[in-house]
Amino acid sequence: MKALISDIHSNLEALQAVLADIAKHNVTETYCLGDIIGYGPNPRECIDLVRQCKVVLLGNHDQGAMFDPDGFNPPAERAIFWTRAQLESPADTRQNKEDRWEFLAERPRVFKENGFLYVHGSARNPLNEYVFPEDIYNQRKMDRIFALVEKYCFQGHTHVPGVFTENPQDELYQFQSPEDLNYEFKLDARKALVNVGSVGQPRDGDWRGCYVLLDEGNLLPTENPSPLPGSPNPAPVPGPPTLYYRRVEYDIEATIQKIHDIPELDNFLGDRLRDGR
Repeated sequence: MKALISDIHSNLEALQAVLADIAKHNVTETYCLGDIIGYGPNPRECIDLVRQCKVVLLGNHDQGAMFDPDGFNPPAERAIFWTRAQLESPADTRQNKEDRWEFLAERPRVFKENGFLYVHGSARNPLNEYVFPEDIYNQRKMDRIFALVEKYCFQGHTHVPGVFTENPQDELYQFQSPEDLNYEFKLDARKALVNVGSVGQPRDGDWRGCYVLLDEGNLLPTENPSPLPGSPNPAPVPGPPTLYYRRVEYDIEATIQKIHDIPELDNFLGDRLRDGR
């Protein structure tokens, strides 16, 4: 079982709560799809915690902290400059600072494994492209993205969880939210783009942290579970990969107060957490 997290955005309380929830399940590996930092009040602590993940990808805010932020709105840009200052804080040790910068600099943009693709943005632009639910009506965009996916692509960036699938019958695409799916989805022969949601700043109207548990192959019985006497028992066959969306409550008011207490972070970066926007 894997846990897939994304878009933490320096929200320590949310990250701690999600990691505690992950620890309750039979998870052997945790993958982070980027944007550890940006917006929130605890960039150093979140980087330190995420380093325990097996795979950590580069997000656009992570890159923005290392280089000049490109295409950010003014509050996001101010937050990045403040984040950069925290990572260079004189109060921190030189070794800690060097270790964190080195960790961010070494993050890959793409990770592939067993036909599964992991990115921050999209298969076409792993760092910066947004894929929103309404993009199902932009067939040209979706055709080009799906053409780059072998089987399944897991992504974040929009902070809106859900599953995009092909619909070959009418050549259109479908998007289903976690609620539409009853928080569970079996990956089948169709290609799929899976947005795992955001740990630290959901934008689907639900303030709780969001992440995905991925079971890559349940063991299911064969079609003939009762063999004739004397015949060997049929070997179990791998079932379809199944994903489960998880929503986790955390001390949201503590995070909001921290943001309000930092002049360089706009108050609305905290206030919008309550509305999941």
